[in-house]
Amino acid sequence: MNKDQIIGNWHELKGEAKRQWGKLTDDDLTRIAGDSEKLAGTIQKNYGVAKEEAEQQVKNWHEECARKNRAA
Repeated sequence: MNKDQIIGNWHELKGEAKRQWGKLTDDDLTRIAGDSEKLAGTIQKNYGVAKEEAEQQVKNWHEECARKNRAA
C-alpha cells in the first residue's frame, strides 16, 4: 500500500493499527491520520524504540496491509 492509499483508507486501517500497537490511543490515531512519519514517531515515543526500529515496524505493517488488500 502506498502513502496515499494508507491516508485514504485510514478510517478502516485505524483498527488494524490499534491491534498492532495496543499502546496507541484513539487520540494518537486521530492525530496520525494515516501519516507514516507520525505513526513511526508515536510508536517510537510510546514503545521506547529507536527511530529506525519504529520506521521498520511501520514499513512491515504497510507491507502486511498490502498483502491483505491483494488477497481480498
